[in-house]
Amino acid sequence: MSQKNFVDVHETPAVSKLLPLSIQHLFAMFGATVLVPILTGLDPATALFTSGVGTLLFLLITKGKLPNYLGSSFAFIGPIITVSQAYGVGTALLGCLLSGLVYVIVAAIVQKAGVKWLDRVLPPVVIASVIVVIGLSLSVVAVDMATKVTVDGQSVMSLTSIEISLVTMIVTVLAAVMLRGFFALIPILIGIIAGYLYTLMRHPELIDLNKVATAEIISAPDFKLKEVAFALGDPSAWVAALIIAPVAFVTLAEHLGHLLVTSRVMDRDLMKDPGLHRSLLGDGVATALAGLIGGPPATTYGENIGVLAITRVFSRTVIALAAVLAILFSFCGKISELLMTIPTPVLGGVSIILFGIIAAQGLRMYVESKVDFSNKRNMIIAAAILVTGIGGYKISFEGVSFWQSFLHNLTIDNIAFSTFLGIVLHLILPGKESAMGEAHREEQKHIA
Repeated sequence: MSQKNFVDVHETPAVSKLLPLSIQHLFAMFGATVLVPILTGLDPATALFTSGVGTLLFLLITKGKLPNYLGSSFAFIGPIITVSQAYGVGTALLGCLLSGLVYVIVAAIVQKAGVKWLDRVLPPVVIASVIVVIGLSLSVVAVDMATKVTVDGQSVMSLTSIEISLVTMIVTVLAAVMLRGFFALIPILIGIIAGYLYTLMRHPELIDLNKVATAEIISAPDFKLKEVAFALGDPSAWVAALIIAPVAFVTLAEHLGHLLVTSRVMDRDLMKDPGLHRSLLGDGVATALAGLIGGPPATTYGENIGVLAITRVFSRTVIALAAVLAILFSFCGKISELLMTIPTPVLGGVSIILFGIIAAQGLRMYVESKVDFSNKRNMIIAAAILVTGIGGYKISFEGVSFWQSFLHNLTIDNIAFSTFLGIVLHLILPGKESAMGEAHREEQKHIA
């Protein structure tokens, strides 16, 4: 009988372990979550608040069976900036609220139609390839964070950044591989702390603690309820908000991919229990709430899924405490500012590991499903998904008469496009059974 090597969703680690495990998740998502509001002109503290509340709602709606943390979605950056500049921030946030309602509507459809059809359109060769894409398409972001700095608006290579990120990455890897017991469960936290201390000793000019010293101990997030309420009563604002709402169809594919990755990490079918409809509903409610009070739309986070894969601690209590900490920190100016001082190369160093772990989960699925790559059909489908996904292929809709105002700055990202392409190729090419893998055939023979 094999020994259990994970902490399940319903289990709660000891109090002494709970806090470090939760802080690790908070650190993993922090950099990307606050970057979105910084780029879009929203309030980082509000983004922390909405990510925490959104995560708690997500856990509640998914019955505590899906330990995902929700952070700020990058897909909405362009549309939010465009609409905010042209129509005001209230209209942009109304669009975010409407995008959350799109999720809710799709969740209702999925609940009615079921998920059996997904087994037909998403065989292992497609799912595994999409999972690899989700990990490796983020590699550019991780490497840029780890190796570059911004000088006069230009991103340039920095030996200092490379030095810091390498130290962080090496410490993270050694902690994950060499340490035992509880410390083996917090390699990301150990790596970030080590990278931060190393930067303080070797390159203190990169960490500005003055803002921490001058920040208020207690400070409320900048909620935008009045601006959104005004937009709700303005018919013209509704029309403009529809520019953002369709972005939800792009992030739906990302959500599906993250759910597939989490299923592989946890070795269970989360599509059926708690169900895709519940995860979509949770994400939609979190996104709608964020739009209502002034935060960027929410999404499940690759960084935190990477933490799950490394630690194999799936406890919903750990995720819930991380969410509570995010809420508390959003009201504490000094802690928020302190977290903002974490150097980008430090976050880049751990992100390289986290995103690579996600890609490795896809490779694992190829192996476990026994996908036959001597079959040309499988090879072509995987090749198309990997190249269009990792290559960063994007389709932008701009400047087309009547549709210009609706489609301007709407981009179908590489993950969504490669997923769609893989599904189409699987559906139109003959020999669909080969895409299921040899493991599926053996299982069917055993059942028969």
